[in-house]
Amino acid sequence: MAGLIPFNRRKNDIVSRDVDDLHSMLDDFFTEAWPMRRYLEADTFKVDVQEEDKEYIVHAEVPGVKKEEINLSLRDGRLGISISREEEKEEKKKNFIHRERRTSSMQRNIYLQEADEEGIKARLEDGVLKINIPKKESADTSRKIDIE
Repeated sequence: MAGLIPFNRRKNDIVSRDVDDLHSMLDDFFTEAWPMRRYLEADTFKVDVQEEDKEYIVHAEVPGVKKEEINLSLRDGRLGISISREEEKEEKKKNFIHRERRTSSMQRNIYLQEADEEGIKARLEDGVLKINIPKKESADTSRKIDIE
């Protein structure tokens, strides 16, 4: 039963997580490597989402990532940011006894209810991916209801 402790409950630092991080708790629940725990704070990239009157502004911290390694998509209001990297050190020496390659991938999905698929702009600068997503023009569907 000790493996059923919700994600990051044992971590009592200033950066402790709230219950709203459901994905992290589910990840920990299904991990079989107890007591060795992964902390997704170190495994994925951080994302900030701002809502303005006419657009959403998303900032993703992706230090060391090239724009060719990033894939952005928007489908049914769900913004997908995925990163796929392959790191390989090329050495001129021959007769390798041991050689390593590192492959990593990370993905975040964010639901933006009023996101418009047209006019999205993305820019990668100094390790921060900035995405501007315009909002759809929504008609006012409210109506006045008379009381009898």
